[in-house]
Amino acid sequence: MPKNKPVILTVPEAHYAVVRGSGNPNLENSLFKQSIAILYAVGRTLKMSYRTEHQIDGFVPYVMPPMEGFWCQADGGRMDLSCKRNMRWTMAIRLPDFITRADFDWAVQITTEKRDMDCAYAKFLTVEEGLCVQCLHIGPYEEEMRTVGLMEQFLRANGYAFDLSEERQHHEIYLSDVRKIPPERLRTLLRQPIRRGSTAELYEQVSARERRI
Repeated sequence: MPKNKPVILTVPEAHYAVVRGSGNPNLENSLFKQSIAILYAVGRTLKMSYRTEHQIDGFVPYVMPPMEGFWCQADGGRMDLSCKRNMRWTMAIRLPDFITRADFDWAVQITTEKRDMDCAYAKFLTVEEGLCVQCLHIGPYEEEMRTVGLMEQFLRANGYAFDLSEERQHHEIYLSDVRKIPPERLRTLLRQPIRRGSTAELYEQVSARERRI
């Protein structure tokens, strides 16, 4: 269960259904909003596949996981929520391990044929996040940097540093239904890739502690 205090963990490989895009996610009629509808539609097709002729090997009935998002700045810099037009995003729903790329492609085709939406935007993606720090954020999405700041303080105190890049991105798991929960009670699991701090970073941390003493 997620905790509202930073913790370090190693995240193993996982498969996702994803739609990628860029720009302000709050714009009306944007691909961002369409991407969520596409992912849920493809996800439901996979979830209910046992009722079709397409039988998935090792299939076990499951609950649809929450929506997730991987985020980065287009210029490669640190996350800046005040500059939404400069964001690249990957909206994602985690897939059970028994779902293969072939199963996913079948679901995309069937969903496109049965619904009035272009599900070709959806892709099968495997992600291995590796060493990360995560913390539960409670409150509006616009205040996430407060929790990210706590995570950074925790890392500095323990000899780690953020390791954000185009391949290793800021990760959010949306545990609350934004349609039903007020902003101040939204629960979002924040996760960021990390690495061991450099010698210079560690020296700076030790010097800071000595100055406080």
